[in-house]
Amino acid sequence: MQHDLIAQARTWLAEDPDPETRAELAALVEAGDTQELAARFAGTLQFGTAGLRGELGAGPMRMNRSVVIRAAAGLAAYLKAQGEEGGLVVIGYDARYKSADFARDTAAVMTGAGLRAAVLPRPLPTPVLAYAIRHLGAVAGVEVTASHNPPRDNGYKVYLGDGSQIVPPADGEIAAAIAAVGPLADVVRPEDGWQTLGEEVLEAYLARTDAVLAAGSPRTARTVYTAMHGVGTSVLTAAFARAGFPEPVLVAEQAEPDPAFPTVAFPNPEEPGAMDLAFATARRAAPDLIIANDPDADRCAVAVPDTATEGGWRMLRGDEVGALLAAHLVERGASGVFAESIVSSSLLGRIAEKAGLGYEETLTGFKWIARVDGLRYGYEEALGYCVDPEGVRDKDGITAALLVAELASVLKEQGRTLLDLLDDLALAHGLHATDQLSVRVEDLSVIADAMARLREQPPTALAGLAVTSAEDLSRGTDRLPPTDGLRYHLEGARVIVRPSGTEPKLKCYLEVVVPVADAAGLPAARARGAELLAGIKRDLAAAAGI
Repeated sequence: MQHDLIAQARTWLAEDPDPETRAELAALVEAGDTQELAARFAGTLQFGTAGLRGELGAGPMRMNRSVVIRAAAGLAAYLKAQGEEGGLVVIGYDARYKSADFARDTAAVMTGAGLRAAVLPRPLPTPVLAYAIRHLGAVAGVEVTASHNPPRDNGYKVYLGDGSQIVPPADGEIAAAIAAVGPLADVVRPEDGWQTLGEEVLEAYLARTDAVLAAGSPRTARTVYTAMHGVGTSVLTAAFARAGFPEPVLVAEQAEPDPAFPTVAFPNPEEPGAMDLAFATARRAAPDLIIANDPDADRCAVAVPDTATEGGWRMLRGDEVGALLAAHLVERGASGVFAESIVSSSLLGRIAEKAGLGYEETLTGFKWIARVDGLRYGYEEALGYCVDPEGVRDKDGITAALLVAELASVLKEQGRTLLDLLDDLALAHGLHATDQLSVRVEDLSVIADAMARLREQPPTALAGLAVTSAEDLSRGTDRLPPTDGLRYHLEGARVIVRPSGTEPKLKCYLEVVVPVADAAGLPAARARGAELLAGIKRDLAAAAGI
């Protein structure tokens, strides 16, 4: 066993083009650290519908240049098999450790394989890459990013020529092509021959951002903004300036890209403590709202002044922002289809139905939402919003921020706030309260055990509400392809349980709907919603054994 591990490591070492990971692996071999070597050589990072994502380091179970070169070679082989010889592949990257190296390796592999490669001019938001694919008529795009994962991670996200992320069967076919790649020495990687794009692609994206706003709409909302140490600051501030909004007050400590993410444990606006500096800045600047992007700026978080909340600021849930943007688009006379993933609030469907608009529910992820026919607006509760599907067929934290700022400005002119509009929606459609039970694990078997336990002994009631139906989504439904998940409908509530596709987490999505007769009943409805959510969370955790 030990001999095999050392032999595997030496074979890998001989191919590794990166001095840093070579030195790291050589030290492990020298030390005879079989436990660490076993973890790194237990298999290979699996390429799926989220592409690749994992911890940086040497070996096939880590993100490194060897793994990326193989992924790029497999993608190139897949594209050529699809008849795309000579086609353009656009490559973007964020500001994480190794992102620029991975982008350059990808460009070299594509060029060596007889495709054309173009790399974005510098670390830029993921939506700029998604836009560039369609804008430049590319056959595929690659974004090197780990989004809001911890600092030690990186990832590799693949888009096809329609500008949306890959879905089956393309992911499986690309994975098979990656597995078929031979020795790295046989992968042709020239030193040059690809194009580095100029600022014109970003200018074209910024010109497009104007299209999400209504002509002549008010642009008075004042914002505090944080890029969460990511790449959003320069693009968001340019978009706000073009649109005529007041210049956002930046959270200075988090405004510049920094792959160490020094002020946050996890660079995700949803994580506890991640917004503390933004709240502190807002208490000094007294803006109308706070806007936060995640590190690759494809997600958008919103917080609003609220005297009832400790510290005076309240984070809106992704479902609340999703409903607010939908209501705003309806008010502006939007036509087309509104879409969301199954884990998002059912309120969107009620808003669409009342407005006479189409509505679709998809599996989790924008790779599915972006493919809905006639899509006008799509969102997912994890702070992802697609407000300009013709420009960017993916979530876009920049254009979503513009639309939120426009809505806040319209309401401000009326002497109202985003919270007032949420009250209106509760009165019109019932109070939709959502929450999440999310368990991060070290050992992935904990997730598998919890899913197996729920399948074998499904709960019959949660928080005193009877379970009226239980669906195992791995079997598929008449409207959804199979996925690893469970869905429970209760009297006035809904629960979905699924493993995260990008992190070692079990995620449970909870929603309760409480009828409200009038404005005077809102506080009681909120209290009842919170009570039910707490009860469902408690009972579900017990049923899953987590």
